[in-house]
Amino acid sequence: MKIHFIGIGGIGISGLAQYMHFKGHTVSGSDIKDTPITQKLVKMGINITVPHSANAITDQDLVVHSAIIRPDNAEVVAAKEKGIEVLARREALLKILDDRKVYSVAGAHGKSTTTAILASIMNGSAIIGAESKAFSSNVRYDETTDIMLFEADESDGSFVNSNPYCSLVINAEPEHMEYYDYNHERFYDSYRTFIKSAPFKVLNAEDPFLETLKDEVDATWLYPSTDITDIEYVLINNEPHTRFRLKELGSFNVWGFGKHIALDAALAILAAHESMDIEIIRENLLTFKGIKKRFDIVGFEKKSVIIDDYGHHPTEIKATFESVKEYALLKGFDKITAIWQPHKYSRTIDNLDAFIKCFQGVQELIILPVWAVGEAPRDIDFEDKFKQYNLTMADKITRANNTITVVKDNKNLETLEHGLIIGFGAGDITSQIRGIA
Repeated sequence: MKIHFIGIGGIGISGLAQYMHFKGHTVSGSDIKDTPITQKLVKMGINITVPHSANAITDQDLVVHSAIIRPDNAEVVAAKEKGIEVLARREALLKILDDRKVYSVAGAHGKSTTTAILASIMNGSAIIGAESKAFSSNVRYDETTDIMLFEADESDGSFVNSNPYCSLVINAEPEHMEYYDYNHERFYDSYRTFIKSAPFKVLNAEDPFLETLKDEVDATWLYPSTDITDIEYVLINNEPHTRFRLKELGSFNVWGFGKHIALDAALAILAAHESMDIEIIRENLLTFKGIKKRFDIVGFEKKSVIIDDYGHHPTEIKATFESVKEYALLKGFDKITAIWQPHKYSRTIDNLDAFIKCFQGVQELIILPVWAVGEAPRDIDFEDKFKQYNLTMADKITRANNTITVVKDNKNLETLEHGLIIGFGAGDITSQIRGIA
């Protein structure tokens, strides 16, 4: 087929595009601007149009678009005028994954890490919402098996169309509620549908919603508080690792720090153990090297460490921050500076109380402007809400070598060059903290 992807610069759509390209289809795409993702796709031989243009629609068989693309998009209109089938991503999944044995990983947070861990353990193709350091991509193609290790997305309800053989759910915290019209019943019903559609289920028994399903579904249940024991944190070549015991299966080592890493790994282990020997799982787990932008150590010197983290939900920021404190303790740092770029006005407002609490223990908190993701600006009084912290409001940060400069109104406010410095956010903070902005 000839398939055109609108919004191909997004991590989710780009993953589908790469997968279909590897399968031998002729793939093209478009986005509003050129990005590292689109540049990578061009190098793969995929024709990219920037910005969107009706001229990008020629003789394609199918047009797939991301959730944020409007019906009046020039390419959508042109495709419909030509009689070409147009599908939103959530609808396209039914076609793309219909012949795969899909291990589909869902949850408000932790799903990229869990999918990448699963991909380190199991053979199979993989589509992840972040770049796995083990294979330097968010996509792996394996034509020797029909297994697909897939990060499923609840933000547009598309996870229900992921054709799950295994539904692996880390948590079911309300998130992206604007898509569900802030209707919690509709939100949880989507999770219920997703879980029940899979013949094999691996679930976190201590999530408040998942716990309510114990009498409804036959699943492999994980009780983190009792099934995961003897957690300890160790540095291996200055890289963080968590060691833990899982049920009666013995001890495991996984890259990263924290109870949440042990939880993600445990769920992946239980999913793989249905078809794999535990000793092979234990060995393969050691190949996991983390994912880009998750506790990603991007600067390292004796006097300072700079970390980039994609965390943009308060629960994941809190969990990562606990890991940060452990890492700082092991490294002997007495100062932790957190730089936060709030992601979306709606998410920030909906979870404001939790965001206020999730930075407990930081010596300095720097807040950057909200990364709006197309949302209209809304008033949030950060200075008042976060006044309990040693707070700095800034416009941006810049980096030279292992030094971060904090900028406000085109003036340098301060220089960060000591201790542990971590940036949180899913916007362009990742390029700022890496010094490529």
